[in-house]
Amino acid sequence: MKRKTRVLVVDDSAFARKVLREVLSREADIEVVGIARDGLDALEKIAELAPDVVTLDLLMPNLDGVGLLRSIAGRPSPRVVVVSTAEQDGELAVDALQAGAVEIVHKPTSLATARLYELSRELVEKVRTAAIAQLELVDAPDGPPVAVAVERPPVRPRVLLVGASTGGPQALTRLLSALPADLPVPVALVLHMPIGYTAALAARLNGVSPLEVVEASEGMVLRPGLAVLARAGFHMKLVRDGDREVVHLDVAPIEAQHRPAVDELFLSAAKTYGAAALGVVLTGMGEDGLQGARALAAAGAWVFTESMSSCVVYGMPRAVAEAGLSTRTLPLSAMAPALAALFAPATPDR
Repeated sequence: MKRKTRVLVVDDSAFARKVLREVLSREADIEVVGIARDGLDALEKIAELAPDVVTLDLLMPNLDGVGLLRSIAGRPSPRVVVVSTAEQDGELAVDALQAGAVEIVHKPTSLATARLYELSRELVEKVRTAAIAQLELVDAPDGPPVAVAVERPPVRPRVLLVGASTGGPQALTRLLSALPADLPVPVALVLHMPIGYTAALAARLNGVSPLEVVEASEGMVLRPGLAVLARAGFHMKLVRDGDREVVHLDVAPIEAQHRPAVDELFLSAAKTYGAAALGVVLTGMGEDGLQGARALAAAGAWVFTESMSSCVVYGMPRAVAEAGLSTRTLPLSAMAPALAALFAPATPDR
């Protein structure tokens, strides 16, 4: 019989602890092994109970959520799902994701109301995803850069498309910080995040990347050196406006599992750029990006996928690779060098 996922609930609100415990305890494959009132209490409970997953509030007395993450970094530790109120702690949530949290759930309100029950389905799904996430990655973030020889595609790409989900904030941080400032194409980024967090993440990525990183807005003109992060709640589509390519934000298709969806970005780019697009699928749960990768491949464009060694969850890249749509599979440490080499000015011997 499969072992249940052991969860520790950490929140300074007694009502929030009650709701989260009730929601998770309804699931046959999840066991809530304890609760903690703040970060210091959580440190003791983690050592005592050895949970698989921690649901973590961020704004707490004594030791906040980010402080807890930093305290357990670098040693065997549970996977962390942040349960956050974007209006109050969006920047803290970004800190938490970059400090090692693998998922984030938007808490409808910080007040003691029944609206907290609205997060039940999302919370359960993300706890399950966190339970299978890799923490000890073979491709370590502090490893040396990996040089990779990359063939050039038949058509020189004019846009770089990147999609990610679970583990995506850390992966995007590593990728964007390693791309060259003179990258000759725009970059379009889709990451599965709740509404209210993408502006803070874009600002944080802008601070570590040689490129200019901004949250997407309607009609934004794409240009070399600009990386555009899709706004949560909207699909980001790349469309032609006269002789230029621009961002179009759209809620349709409304039935998509994720909004923004990697598929919608890739599908629009296949239509607008054809073979002159290059897709990259990074760590993430599920198959978002598979349909779009098919469209890119049919248009003659290349698709790179992240290898299992560096993925927090090897789901999205695996779906593309197993469908035979991946031109190259690379660890994250090799992705930026490979892209830089591919986009570098051609020389006679290439």
